Amino acid sequence: KIKEYHYACTSATLPPLEKEEEMHSCHNQLEEPFLNETAKNKIAAAATGDGILLMGATLDDLSETLHLRGATWIDNVGVFYSPSMQFNSDQFQIEKENSITKDEKFRQWSMQKAAPYQWYQSILSATLSSQPILHCNGLHEWAMQYHPPNAKPPPSSKYQKHIPLRVNRDTINAVVERRGIDCTHVDALRFFAPAAAPLNRLGSTLERRDQVRNEQKGCVHAHMDLLKIAMRIQPFVPAELVADCLELAVECRRLDVAASPYDCTGWGIDPVPVERAWGRKLFRQTQKQLMEKSESVRVQLLDCYDVFLTLAFEDIILDEAILQPAPERFAKTEPGGMPWRENLIS
Repeated sequence: KIKEYHYACTSATLPPLEKEEEMHSCHNQLEEPFLNETAKNKIAAAATGDGILLMGATLDDLSETLHLRGATWIDNVGVFYSPSMQFNSDQFQIEKENSITKDEKFRQWSMQKAAPYQWYQSILSATLSSQPILHCNGLHEWAMQYHPPNAKPPPSSKYQKHIPLRVNRDTINAVVERRGIDCTHVDALRFFAPAAAPLNRLGSTLERRDQVRNEQKGCVHAHMDLLKIAMRIQPFVPAELVADCLELAVECRRLDVAASPYDCTGWGIDPVPVERAWGRKLFRQTQKQLMEKSESVRVQLLDCYDVFLTLAFEDIILDEAILQPAPERFAKTEPGGMPWRENLIS
């Protein structure tokens, strides 16, 4: 399934563009007739020939990083990138092994490479079908600063120690304790103050695999993650979509900071005082707008992942890889805990 924003080179004949202006600013349509025999042979020697032409990319770009991802130069055409070339080239580097061992090693290598992309694909898909939570009020930042009497100082406060608070400690504690915390983002929990852990409705400990179940389309941090997810399969994502992810992430972070207990007016960000009823209403309004804006971005990004995985790996590899997720998917997190890869479930 190849969408109109994602011009691909396939063995099928694609509908021609009527005007030069209609060409995507990142990806151009590369049709079969444009490939001379030398180019066809070069592509066929490494992969199926499915991929994209990177408009504006030069030989210098190819020599810096793109060649590491399986891109190749085609005379009189430009830099051609195919996921299938990226994830099939290593099979020829296994030497001094019999064919059975070589094939098995490549199969295992392919599954290890496919699994992280399948993970992000599942996150995108699950989030699109989720029910939004629009009453969290962005309290994860407040949970990071939560410091009730006789509790140890919140360890995450060191990350924002250069930013002044706009409310006092008693107000922070009261806001967190008023209704608890409805935070669904697994990466946020690790930065909570330990004293805030029992106040989170989803629990004081979460596992990475919980993300597929808990991620929901109202979460501003889930929207910010779209930029990271897009960059994982570069250069396959169109430039405009990457720009949309960046723009969305910046807008979400602005709301995130505005609703926090920090005073960011020095950076041109007026507060959204969620400690007040009108501030919570404003947060929900903006949160809903960002959710609606993220929908099309997430749909397009999921389509990119669907096509990317189809081109990069054989069906049998994808079927097996999904049953063998990476070890860090079985990691846990808790407030003040270790990073995911250092906190694996034994």
